[in-house]
Amino acid sequence: MREMVIDSIRVSLLNYSRIVILKEKDAERFLPIWIGQPEAEAIALTLQDMTPPRPMTHDLLHHLIGNLGGTIDHILVSDLQNDTFFAKITIQSNGESKEIDCRPSDAVALAVRAKVPIYANEEVMDKAGI
Repeated sequence: MREMVIDSIRVSLLNYSRIVILKEKDAERFLPIWIGQPEAEAIALTLQDMTPPRPMTHDLLHHLIGNLGGTIDHILVSDLQNDTFFAKITIQSNGESKEIDCRPSDAVALAVRAKVPIYANEEVMDKAGI
């Protein structure tokens, strides 16, 4: 696993899609992941320390996990199949570690709220890293 940081969120000039650019923490490879506009806004708001007047869905999920006694340990961009990225959220609860499948955009939105590490599997970096 490679630890990643969020480098930026950009807009594709070709189709105005949002792209979150993850960068290897101790290297120069980047991992671009196309995401939806709502998820891009959820990530950007948190990165800019802006609080919306009402909790967003990712805020709700973060609070639910915490109120149920769990903590988010880290997220992992785990796979890339047919140009689709896959991710997992690792949650600690009752002394157990549980992995939950999710979209990378949702995982990153949760990671910035919980202030936890973001990782990518080496195989994903080999396939899609720049």
